[in-house]
Amino acid sequence: MKKILFIVLDGLGDRPIKELGNKTPLEAAAKKNLDKLAPIAKMGLVHTVGKGIAPESDVAVISILGYDAHKYYTGRGPLESFAEGLDIKDGDLAYRVNFATIGKGDEIVDRRVGRNLTTEEATLLSKEINTKVKLTDATCEFKNTIGHRGILVIRSKKMKLSANISNTDPAYGKEGVFGIALPTFENFVKKCEALDGSPEAKEAARLTNEFMEKAKKVLADAEINKKRVADKKMPGNVILTRDGGNRLPKFPKIGTLFNIKVGCFVEMPVEKGIALLTGMDIVKLPLPSGDLEKDYTLRAQKVIDSMKQFDCLYIHIKGPDEPAHDGDYNKKKLSIEAIDEFFFGNLLPKISLKDTIITVTADHSTPCKMKAHSEDPVPFLVCGGAIKGDGLSSFGETTCKNGSIGEILGTEIMPLLVKNA
Repeated sequence: MKKILFIVLDGLGDRPIKELGNKTPLEAAAKKNLDKLAPIAKMGLVHTVGKGIAPESDVAVISILGYDAHKYYTGRGPLESFAEGLDIKDGDLAYRVNFATIGKGDEIVDRRVGRNLTTEEATLLSKEINTKVKLTDATCEFKNTIGHRGILVIRSKKMKLSANISNTDPAYGKEGVFGIALPTFENFVKKCEALDGSPEAKEAARLTNEFMEKAKKVLADAEINKKRVADKKMPGNVILTRDGGNRLPKFPKIGTLFNIKVGCFVEMPVEKGIALLTGMDIVKLPLPSGDLEKDYTLRAQKVIDSMKQFDCLYIHIKGPDEPAHDGDYNKKKLSIEAIDEFFFGNLLPKISLKDTIITVTADHSTPCKMKAHSEDPVPFLVCGGAIKGDGLSSFGETTCKNGSIGEILGTEIMPLLVKNA
């Protein structure tokens, strides 16, 4: 059997940008290594969850790993909480949360506290919340993860809680159980509302709103926030909740589904949760240092070292997504160039394409002009083994549209890779 390298560049897809000559950041990037793969690859476009859906990363990753998200997905909160070691029982309400900054009238100044809230600062704020926020007939457990991100678990003493409730983060809506990135929204903190008339949903909404108000008061008095304001930085003075779930998903193990041993490179809690719950082995990596040459070179070497142990490696690289959320198309382009030079440039010369199937794609599109996930399909490239390429000149959204694979769904990727391997 040939080895499989399943490489996902987070938020890679985009739309043409006037300032880049009406090219996308991927098309405008200098990426000689990815473009070397283009002529020998088959290309296409992938709707990772489904046509017309602007997916969040969690449901997109579940889908491209071959699972029907409509069947298995239970919310992002349980995935991240499980990854961070919090106990989730059926009826506990688990959220993904952000520290954010609000001004007057609960208007959101920045959903990510300027992206400069340190882990040390967030840890101290979390300690304040866990020590001082007490709920009526319930307990809450809060934990920060990376930067402004965190998780919250609410456990009622009276009943099991329902997850059929709305987000307080206005940037995300719900379509059934799926979290949906909204293209436009009013930039104010929202009240949590029950989406049905059940006592379980009403109590979940009540407890969420109680937590929000009490946490806001604690954060307003926190010394860390006062120091940040004195240092002319934004305070993390509110918690935004989204993607609540009230149980863990029950995935069949990926190794059993495809009869292969799968390892993975993941950085964010949500991907770690998916990896653990689907039975992938996590390859240990140091946290990103901020030195892209060092980080991507190390990851390329880790891939080479790990290929002996696994039939398939799932490699998730966060790079392009964050600058896209900030609307910084030049930084997104530079991120793609760094991945090409330091990751692919160190990886490709050391592997045999005859014995390896490589796919490069994304979990979702994050257009810089939108600063949010979109429903646009993502570019997809697959090469190696006996695959005969389409002979296209470069890897980008436009060339992928002309590829022989056409448009496929995310759930079709793993069967395609395993078949060719």
